[in-house]
Amino acid sequence: MGSTSAAHHGAEGSEGVGRRDLIKRSAALGLISVPTMSFLSACASGGGDGDSDNNSNEGKTSKSNPFGAEKGGKLDVVIFKGGYGDDYAKAWESDFQKKAGITSTHTGTQEITGKLQPRFNAGNPPDIVDDSGAQQIKIDVLYKNGQLLDLAPVLDAPSVDDPSKKVRDMIIPGTLDAGMQEGKIVALNYIYTVWGLWYSGKLFKEKGWEEPKTWADFLTVCQDAKKQGIGGLAHQGKYPYYINVAIMDLIAKTGGLDAMKAIDNLDPKAFVGSDAAQAGVEAIYEVVEKGLLMPGTNGLTHTESQTRWNQYKAAFITCGSWLENEQLKQTPADFDMKFMPMPLLPDSKLPFEAIRAGSGEPFIIPAKAKNLPGAKEFMRRMLSKEWSTLFAKEANSLTILKDGVDPGVKLRPGTQSTVEASKAAGDNTFRYLYPEWYSEMDVAIQNASNELMAKRIQPKEWLKRAQAAVDKAAKDPASKKNHRD
Repeated sequence: MGSTSAAHHGAEGSEGVGRRDLIKRSAALGLISVPTMSFLSACASGGGDGDSDNNSNEGKTSKSNPFGAEKGGKLDVVIFKGGYGDDYAKAWESDFQKKAGITSTHTGTQEITGKLQPRFNAGNPPDIVDDSGAQQIKIDVLYKNGQLLDLAPVLDAPSVDDPSKKVRDMIIPGTLDAGMQEGKIVALNYIYTVWGLWYSGKLFKEKGWEEPKTWADFLTVCQDAKKQGIGGLAHQGKYPYYINVAIMDLIAKTGGLDAMKAIDNLDPKAFVGSDAAQAGVEAIYEVVEKGLLMPGTNGLTHTESQTRWNQYKAAFITCGSWLENEQLKQTPADFDMKFMPMPLLPDSKLPFEAIRAGSGEPFIIPAKAKNLPGAKEFMRRMLSKEWSTLFAKEANSLTILKDGVDPGVKLRPGTQSTVEASKAAGDNTFRYLYPEWYSEMDVAIQNASNELMAKRIQPKEWLKRAQAAVDKAAKDPASKKNHRD
């Protein structure tokens, strides 16, 4: 997509042109569909990093203006315009101008790499970026190049809503992890995302189908759909980030958190030698072999596949929670969009209610931003109830702020079902970090999944390729600096 991220959301980083890879969104999803070096820690204090351009924007600091953001300043804002759109950011920018006296230049685009790589290379990056979508500039790469600000000063600043608390104390626990590189938070993954399966409540009611809690029941619904001329499972074939949501969820739910951590920690038996990995990939391959995929889904983009699903051409689709907003125009009014956790294989270590949940849509502040005080203040306000509610209204999704939506805001059915699923999951949530830590490995696993879904390789070969990607990442000395306990 979101990674990845809406990772892709737009097109999912994890988070697709959107956020999917991004999501890689996360989401990303992506969502898809989603970093800094020690010499940058100097910029973390007060405001500038010693560079005269940066300091020229720094005014007096106070409790309500902890970074000394100056009235009359300008902020260069770039937003990934994917599944969440960019109207929410325009609403933020307008409020920022009204309250802080800082105007913004706004760019909404899916071409993040194309538009921004030259600016990063020239030392002239924007002030704040939603770095998401299929064309995300990879967070691990920016971090290694020393181009990201350590966000600790923002997270340790007083919260807008309760200045006696730090910003970080107002955030859902665990949601900052996705933005971590070598122990530092260098990306703020802002959107609370859940990933899993989606279906139409209307279609299920008409057909008398129940939400399947086991993989066997899932296959039964898919087979019944096929008999009635409907695809079983749709996926966003051109962006294998999405089918990896299903494969990796099955691995985590079957083998438990240890199976997930083995992958993030680059274990020599993460895939080859893992019963959970074998079971997960074989389960997805069974859908392919039995002809239960929506016809043509392997050749479609995320939006093409999702739109056919909206036309009742498939019972299920895999995605992150940006899906509803991304498909607003294509979703029939009475579709009744529903989210559900991945069904269980036999002897699963996690319960059915367990879901992949966490944060997607990485916002970054470049180390060489011209207006660092303004960028830090903008990000601090993103983590206020007012801006979090603006986001929910405009983008039909939740943020990482605890109780971040005013009670009067009515959520759409898909978003409401993700809220209910999150409550049902409780502490039974999981989230892979390898897409943020090892983007090259993530792409290699996606490529293997693309071959698998097209029946060009079998599960055994998929496991071999995924393990080879893990082993390659493990050889990089930098990988020793990331570890999950």
